Amino acid sequence: MGETMKIRNRGIRTTVAALAAVAGVAAAAVPAVAATAPASDTPRFLDPTELPPHPSSPWYAGPVAAGQPDPLPMCVGDALPSITTHREYWTEYDTNAQQLTVEGRSEQWAKEFAALLRKDLAGCAKKLMQQDPDITATQKYYGKLNVEEGADVYGIHTASAWGSSDIGLFSVGRDGATVTIVRWSQMGTFQHAQVADFKATTVTAVNKLY
Repeated sequence: MGETMKIRNRGIRTTVAALAAVAGVAAAAVPAVAATAPASDTPRFLDPTELPPHPSSPWYAGPVAAGQPDPLPMCVGDALPSITTHREYWTEYDTNAQQLTVEGRSEQWAKEFAALLRKDLAGCAKKLMQQDPDITATQKYYGKLNVEEGADVYGIHTASAWGSSDIGLFSVGRDGATVTIVRWSQMGTFQHAQVADFKATTVTAVNKLY
């Protein structure tokens, strides 16, 4: 009888231990399930690693900030509404970038806003030279990207009378009622423009919005 009780008690302890182990596994699994968060209803911004790679430096990023950036970016800054959100990026050298995103009140509004930005970029070089006689500006249109409602890519080179030379790449993309602008710039000319990498960054930026 005593031996039977011992066996029975050992069986109970074994069962309890097994149940505890199962509970522990279930508890450990909870964080993994919780990590699968639902899609955000707020536009997401680029991570530093998603920018065109720099040969000598990682990219760094500031926080996503509400409002227009200060200073305003050339070419597109005048059109930015107060509801703009933006994020700044930089390297340890002379390369920097920026993403600006605007959630429009409707898809039609966003469509018209994107068209205005494209118009501003198309006339940017001419406007820069009108504003400053010491600046010589030239630009290129690198085409339309097939992502969501589309994105257009532009390059603008500026050279000053005192010897500076800078190349900038801009893109305007739209996903529904949201428009995003990506800007990349560094010292150099069109030869130094990382166009293919920037196009890939733009596709990522538009795809990440939602």
